[in-house]
Amino acid sequence: MKQTPATGTEKQLGKGMIIAAWLLLLALLTWFFNEQLDKQHNPNRQVMSAISADGQPQVTLQRNRFGHYVATGLINAQPVVFMLDTGATDVSVPLSVAEKLGLEKGPPLQYHTANGTVRAWQTVIHEISLGDLRVGPVRASINPAVQGDEVLLGMSFLKQLDFNQQGNTLTLKYPTRH
Repeated sequence: MKQTPATGTEKQLGKGMIIAAWLLLLALLTWFFNEQLDKQHNPNRQVMSAISADGQPQVTLQRNRFGHYVATGLINAQPVVFMLDTGATDVSVPLSVAEKLGLEKGPPLQYHTANGTVRAWQTVIHEISLGDLRVGPVRASINPAVQGDEVLLGMSFLKQLDFNQQGNTLTLKYPTRH
């Protein structure tokens, strides 16, 4: 059986399929590596709760590769990404996130941060959830100087919990009642 040489249209179709296959491979590799980077930045995307010895829920977080505790949680039942910050007095919500969450701006005030003085607005968050831990109401600030979508989970939230760091894990639970 004799084969006829490919026509120009067939050659173009073949080249197009090879280009499409390469583009698909590049897209899949990009997705895979972005997923890996996200896991490295936020190893606590699915926060799991356990029951402590006293029968209360507790959450154990893994430190990310940069030494921070980043976790996915909820503000007023809406998903957000938290970065735990024991150096922050209040929970600090970026303005763009506060607008998405519908947080109301209260009185303006000034915060003295590591990056200098920042003007922000007071607000109150009805409830913050991290796994099965729920705390509220929580004093917070709406901070227009913060870029990005991460909410700093400061001491106005953390002081209502017991927390213990060992190695690369941080365990949070309700305070033991005496």
